Amino acid sequence: MLIGVPKEIKDHEYRCASSPSGVRELVNAGHQVIIQKGAGVAIDFSDEQYKDSGAKIVNSAEEVYEKAEMILKVKEPQKSECDLIKKEQIIFSYLHLAAEPNLTKLLMKSGCRAIAFETVTAHDRSLPLLAPMSEVAGKLSIQAGAKALEKSQGGRGVLLGGVPGVERAKVVIIGGGVSGTNSAKVAIGMGAEVVILDKSLARIRYLCDIFGNSATVLYASIENIEKNVLEADLVIGAVLIPGASAPKLVSKKIVKEMKKGSVMVDISIDQGGCFETSRPTSHSNPTYDVDGVIHYCVTNMPGAVARTSTQALENSTLPFTLAIANKGIHKALREDKNLLAGLNIYDGMVTYKAVAESLDHKYFDPQDFI
Repeated sequence: MLIGVPKEIKDHEYRCASSPSGVRELVNAGHQVIIQKGAGVAIDFSDEQYKDSGAKIVNSAEEVYEKAEMILKVKEPQKSECDLIKKEQIIFSYLHLAAEPNLTKLLMKSGCRAIAFETVTAHDRSLPLLAPMSEVAGKLSIQAGAKALEKSQGGRGVLLGGVPGVERAKVVIIGGGVSGTNSAKVAIGMGAEVVILDKSLARIRYLCDIFGNSATVLYASIENIEKNVLEADLVIGAVLIPGASAPKLVSKKIVKEMKKGSVMVDISIDQGGCFETSRPTSHSNPTYDVDGVIHYCVTNMPGAVARTSTQALENSTLPFTLAIANKGIHKALREDKNLLAGLNIYDGMVTYKAVAESLDHKYFDPQDFI
């Protein structure tokens, strides 16, 4: 199969869908790889390294999309990229379509077969292609929140870990999944007072086991969320319903009553955000103020540490990329129900139920035609 890797064009997105090491694996399996010139330069992967691994370097995204049978990306196709996608072309990338009605329509119109990293599953129903970036985003959320808490950034001027004789900052994490757990690890490591809220009793028991007395783990009732958010210096939104829009768990009314200069970091923003006051931001303009509360809602947080993120992501995506390339899309999907769970768009049809329900599209069960 001919696999194409275009340069990412989203604001401050420096990740690349393949490293030279990954290219070598694909070429060794008998496939051709074309990569847009400069796709990995920002993370210290030179065109020469890609060539040495067996890739062909092309000058433009247009050439990548024109020639490739499968497009391997990191972030969802932007409008200019959607215009280049061909009928029956495979798009393998993060998509987050439940929060992207226009992108969904463009992909449907293109006639492509779009597989979303974030809905590919594992045998235990976990999300192996989302997990590495959730780990990165979780750890980054505390860094970003700590910076935003500085007075010069509009924050309260609070140090997360405090100093002897001075109170620590209170960090409230809504959602105890992969990203929330990693947020907690960093916040605890920095010496903050940490509260984690989750609705799964099994997950609550797990979090209590791993964190012990280092964090307070509570059931995510409306009362517990509101009480702790109002007391917080930093709130992390880390809620995930696979493929679907994130529920709004903190209302505008509660935000208005929060401490002035407190900070909210919404990791869930790719799926629409879990705060009612959330709206997508970029690395160029990461924060905004609502009623004196600083919001950080960057939609591609892991792009800030692009080299680490590229390598972590490829470790997870490469086996699936090889399966699609080796077997062809139909056989690969038929033989692996976990990969099939990643199929969101097929020849103009929405094939992921949560996306169809979120955007009011008709749902087509892919097992009926794959």
